Amino acid sequence: MTDLSDLLVPDAVVSTLAVSNKKALFQQLGGIAARAYGLDAKLVTERLAEREKLGSTGFGGAVAIPHAKLEELRHVTGIFAALEKPVDFAAVDEVPVDLVFVLLSPVSAGAEHLKALARVSRRLRDRGFAAKLRGAGSPDALYALLTGVEARDAA
Repeated sequence: MTDLSDLLVPDAVVSTLAVSNKKALFQQLGGIAARAYGLDAKLVTERLAEREKLGSTGFGGAVAIPHAKLEELRHVTGIFAALEKPVDFAAVDEVPVDLVFVLLSPVSAGAEHLKALARVSRRLRDRGFAAKLRGAGSPDALYALLTGVEARDAA
């Protein structure tokens, strides 16, 4: 499955998110998780920051996949943010990040979490696809790209 429709809802996709650093980014992402999925914003922010302390989730190519596990979740969910300006993420290639895909998983979702992480990583490592995301002008356009909506509509 190349589309990520099982991980995202339209309200969890934002474009031109303006943040100055990782801490501010995680706070904004916590707020998005609260609005889109009814999760505790502070808890999401804390869990993302705790995971990031273990090592950067910036994997190169100006992309990061912060992730965390939460007791109250029943299935893996996602948030996507295209940043207005790149943020230092201590990524492996030292390139600041401007595309962020957050994965939030149930505590018990071992294999499911890893499979989702691998799928998102594969999708975002595609330089052509990442370029399309960077060129998308709205949350709706980003959502369509990430979920394959336009590909299904064209078929």
